[in-house]
Amino acid sequence: MRVITGEYRGRKLETPTGYEIRPTSDKVKESIFNLLMNDTWGQVFCDLFSGTGSLGIEALSRGAKKCYFCDSARESIRLTRRNIEHCGAEERAVILQGDYQRTLDRIHEKVDVFLLDPPYRAGLYEKCLLKIDRLDLLSRNGIIITEHGSRDAMPESAGRLKRIRECRYGKTVVSIYRYPQESVSEEE
Repeated sequence: MRVITGEYRGRKLETPTGYEIRPTSDKVKESIFNLLMNDTWGQVFCDLFSGTGSLGIEALSRGAKKCYFCDSARESIRLTRRNIEHCGAEERAVILQGDYQRTLDRIHEKVDVFLLDPPYRAGLYEKCLLKIDRLDLLSRNGIIITEHGSRDAMPESAGRLKRIRECRYGKTVVSIYRYPQESVSEEE
């Protein structure tokens, strides 16, 4: 596993030894950032269920202003911390240990891009989307990118959030959520 492009390009990231942590493949990671295009520079990210921190580190490498790395597993937090230090990204990284509810409660600014990759079939996707919406953490033009298995049923909407796109990569699917643009216009 490596950083694909940007400031930390080519840096190898430490990977887990067991099967408890399921890192995003380089192919899917590259596809996610291709979907974002240039919407990384200067943005605030949150890598919820960070695992190794690979997605958030890729965002920082591509110019994200800040990234929150959140996970409940101590081993994931250790891996994430070591990978952030290996890249020299400590100044723009905030590491929060705890379940998604507690860590989301500790974020006190708008996030432009949420990266959600919880354990497949754990039933957390809709709960996470609803919590982010309820706490009003997503910026007006922000997006939530969820990585899930092809057998996971994803909601069309959760609170005010709507699914706007779905891309398949073999057994992995990426769904993108955001606020409908008409409701964003009304808020301006």
